[in-house]
Amino acid sequence: MQLDFFPSRTLTLYLAKLFVVRILAVLVMLVLVLMMLDLLSNSGKILAVEGNGQGELLTYASLRIPQLIQRFLPYSVLLATLISLVTLNQNSEVIAMKAAGLSAHQVLAPLLLTALVVAAFSFVFNERLVTRATATLKAWEAAEYGPIPEESNVRANVYLTDGENVMTAAQLAGRGNAIAMRKVTFYRRNAEGAILEQIVADRATYAAPGWKLEGIERFEVATANYATGDEIVVGEGLTPDQIDLARIDPDAVPFWELGPTIDAYEEAGRRTGEMRAKWWHKLSGPLSSFLMPLLGAVAAFGLARSGQLFVRALIGMALGFAYFVVDNAALAMGNFGGYPPFLAAWAPFFLFLLIGETVLIRTEE
Repeated sequence: MQLDFFPSRTLTLYLAKLFVVRILAVLVMLVLVLMMLDLLSNSGKILAVEGNGQGELLTYASLRIPQLIQRFLPYSVLLATLISLVTLNQNSEVIAMKAAGLSAHQVLAPLLLTALVVAAFSFVFNERLVTRATATLKAWEAAEYGPIPEESNVRANVYLTDGENVMTAAQLAGRGNAIAMRKVTFYRRNAEGAILEQIVADRATYAAPGWKLEGIERFEVATANYATGDEIVVGEGLTPDQIDLARIDPDAVPFWELGPTIDAYEEAGRRTGEMRAKWWHKLSGPLSSFLMPLLGAVAAFGLARSGQLFVRALIGMALGFAYFVVDNAALAMGNFGGYPPFLAAWAPFFLFLLIGETVLIRTEE
């Protein structure tokens, strides 16, 4: 195997440009199709809210498209790899490159370099844009597509405990003593966990101590009494610091902020396996784009006239999709505590890196 991976600047630029164009074409096609299907399933819910119209649909699309790009960019790299390599093979360009003395690794090097640049772009895009879009979209969905909250640091679907009692909020915004919650439900329970009273409120703010619920509706289970009121203070044992720890959504927090948050959880004695696995996956996820040219490389080699080009393309596609299946399964196992967080995030990457290299070396080198 030759170690000069870029012997020709012209060839490197040609292959890189070819690859980038196909990645963008496949990504645009996937995002447009999936966005149309998503709008078909959710546009009715958005337009059902009084005052919503075309502007809200465009807002939803602007928040959903970054999530689709994050999820399907590695798939686009895989499909672009297969399209590019099959085309090069059919046109005998791979044969010409190998006849000129290039090894299989030298043929793939421009694609791997391009995929590494795409992975770096994906990481920055995910942590700078997708996290913000995810936080805003979840808060909007929690508001049932009503007015989008204007507060910063908005979180959705928060679950808190105060001894035996439980408090949930559809939306939470702000930090420290300035925390405000909307669509709050407080469950007063006995020592056995049975619900004694349910209190529903429009809004909750910190009362130092406790949380002042405004616009309340109370229901006592034992007597079935229903009453309304202006305000009440509950949850005296809940502090803003506890809520700051309880409201973290790893998908909506950037990589550089999630690490210190996990450390704070660990100092508080909280379970952090799921968040730590997702923290590591913020690195390994985008880097999966780098694997795709290696896993799809089997489609580049072998004579096109042999009739096995289609089979080779299927093998490359199967290897690529197998990685995504194993990656999701390992991450799920990490979330449940079956794997250590680092292993759950990185084991599929290194496993398929070795598989791809083994296949390439055994068949072509």
